[in-house]
Amino acid sequence: MFEYHGVKLTWLGHDGFRIQNGQVIYIDPFQIEGGPKADVVLVSHEHFDHCNVDDLKKIAGPNTTIVAHAQSKAELSKVKAKEIKIVKPGDKVSLGDLTVEAVPAYNTSKFREPGKVFHPKEDGKLGFIVTVKGVRIYHAGDTDHIPEMKGLRPDIALLPVSGTYVMTVQEAAEATATINPKIAIPMHYGSIVGNKGDAETFQKLVKCEVKILEKER
Repeated sequence: MFEYHGVKLTWLGHDGFRIQNGQVIYIDPFQIEGGPKADVVLVSHEHFDHCNVDDLKKIAGPNTTIVAHAQSKAELSKVKAKEIKIVKPGDKVSLGDLTVEAVPAYNTSKFREPGKVFHPKEDGKLGFIVTVKGVRIYHAGDTDHIPEMKGLRPDIALLPVSGTYVMTVQEAAEATATINPKIAIPMHYGSIVGNKGDAETFQKLVKCEVKILEKER
């Protein structure tokens, strides 16, 4: 767990995080044991390692608001929650003292087959900028280094580093210079592709402060 200006951030493995400061916020929980019930869950896109019904059922409840990408809607209908808000890049949602901005996340150079990337821009898959108690956290989602990262300037950037489906370590380091966060936290390793060595290499390449978090047990 990492704390920044009173906001607590826990890495749940892969792209999953829990953010706590009054409200309990989850982003893309995957292969989790459980945890405190969610006030808000953010789902970046429909792939099983980001929108996983079994994992969502462990932390969602009648007071949970889910903010999600449109292609996740069918799966999310299986989860009991107060409401599901479907958003697209450019949308902003306010939930109490929490603000969620949906931003683009897509591939430019990671191909499923020739000419077809894993995360096409036209799908409108999501990253998020979460602002809670004045702290701005950017969760990049599954993405390459894209122009829309310019000028985001969050306090904390959660960035994929494992390659194959997302940025490589080198690309993530270059993206960090574009994003200009105060602190970068590597993610998207240790479950499907990538390992802690990717995070450690990323730490050596970037100029800003890097926190490598231990996965919550």
